Parts: sequence; structure tokens; C-alpha cells
Amino acid sequence: MKWFQEELYPGFSQRIAVTDCLLERQTQFQKIQIFETPVFGKVLALDNAIQITERDNHIYHEMLVHVPMFAHGDVKDVLIVGGGDGGCLREALKHPVVSVTMVEIDSEVVELSRRFFPEVSGDAFLDDRADILIDDAYRYLAEEKRRFDLILIDSTDPVGDAARLFTEEFYQRCFLRLRGSGMIVIQGGSPPFRTESTEAGARSFMSVFGQLQDYIAPVPSYPMGMIALRGASMAGDSLSPCIATIRARVEKQAITTRYYEPGTHRAAFELLRGGRAMVTAGQQALSF
Repeated sequence: MKWFQEELYPGFSQRIAVTDCLLERQTQFQKIQIFETPVFGKVLALDNAIQITERDNHIYHEMLVHVPMFAHGDVKDVLIVGGGDGGCLREALKHPVVSVTMVEIDSEVVELSRRFFPEVSGDAFLDDRADILIDDAYRYLAEEKRRFDLILIDSTDPVGDAARLFTEEFYQRCFLRLRGSGMIVIQGGSPPFRTESTEAGARSFMSVFGQLQDYIAPVPSYPMGMIALRGASMAGDSLSPCIATIRARVEKQAITTRYYEPGTHRAAFELLRGGRAMVTAGQQALSF
């Protein structure tokens, strides 16, 4: 039997059995692998790191999108950085938004995701509210003049070209494109493996936004079965308001989710109690 071995962190790797290699291609930006597994179904990996699987992608996408959407309560315009598989796009469009702009640098990620993982995006790419741009988000945010209620950084890890998306300069560009009540959420890697690059990114994030709100999404195919998501609110609001507020907003929207609900929203932050649920500027950003 063939195996896919992922080694993202020093001293740790994980292996997944592969039953069929569907595609392997080097694009202008990264290596794309798509393969079948007995545990997770089809898997998409970029530069030897798992991005999504058929079995558990909905957890990541729902927690990245719906937590800030329901915390904000009135998101009209969304910017997604990356997200070429279309999962975040689909979840954002479940809300009564006016527009969702997705800026993905690699057109082949979009093309191959729609071909091999059509259920992840559904009809999102055909929605009139969706604006799909094949562009470098680092450059795009330096030139764009519109403002957004929510920015979602659905990127790969801070390696290669993606490393620029974890810098103070990039976060400053995001800051300038958010409305006064806007929110931003980024992926923060696997919590047990906080590396110097992820913590440098955390310090850069805090230097711009003055706060860092962490929460956890349990994604079995990711290292140690979890990923940290990090966010901030321009208005200083919590990404985890009281559960009565969350429930009222969820009931009003009546959207369909497989994992997200008010209880999981709150629990995602409670998992970090005793570590760090919210850090403000001037405090250490390295404890977990």
C-alpha cells in the first residue's frame, strides 16, 4: 500500500494510506497532489501539506467563516484571501451578504478543486454575489480601495510566497481595507506546534490590530487533529459573544451547517481557557 507522509513540524509526521493517485502537478506556484484514501476520501495537498479532504473540510470552512460572521452580525462585504477550493466562498454565501470577493493566486487550485471536489464549493462560483479574482492578494490589497466587513485569510502555511501573508505589512494592508466594525480571521497552524514563523506572525498581527483572539477547530486530517484560527475586531468586540446573541443570529439566518452551531462556537474559545483566548497588545503572545 502507498502512503502519503506529511512532515510540517520538526520531530512530527503523519502518514495516510493512499489507494489511488489521481493527480500530481507542479504549477507556477506550488505542487498539487490529489489522491484517494480509505479514511478521508479524496484529499488535496499543496507542497506536501494536506489542505482539504472530502471527510472533514466542512469543519474548517464552517469554523473559519461562521464564527466571525455570527460574531459580527451584519456582514455585507467579504474578502477571502486564498480559498481556491471554494469552501469558504460557499459558507460565506449562505449569509445575506452583498458581495464575496475571493483572491486566489493559483488558477489551477480553483480549476482542479471544481473538478475533483465539486461538493466543496457547490454552486458558489456561479453565484452573482461572488467575484473571483486570480491575483496576488499581497499586491491586490495594496491597490484595492474598497472596504470590507470581514476579511478571511484562507492561506497555506507561512512558507514560500504565502509567507508574505503573515507579515506586519500585509496585516496593515488588511487593516486599511476593513470598515470600522470589521473583523479579520486567519489560520494559525496547529496549536501544539507553534513555530517561530507562526509566532512572528502573531506578533505582527497584534502590532497592527492590538488584539489576538484564538479559537480551535478540530480537523482530524490536520496535525494533531486541530487547527488554530486567529482573529480581531476593529471595534474591539469579541469573536465569541454571549451564546444567547449567537443563537438569536443563527435562528434568524436559518442556514444549514454540518458542524457549526452556537455551542461549538463558544466551545472553540473555551478550549483555550487557561492558555490564551484573547491577547491584547503588550501581552505575551506565545503561551498556549
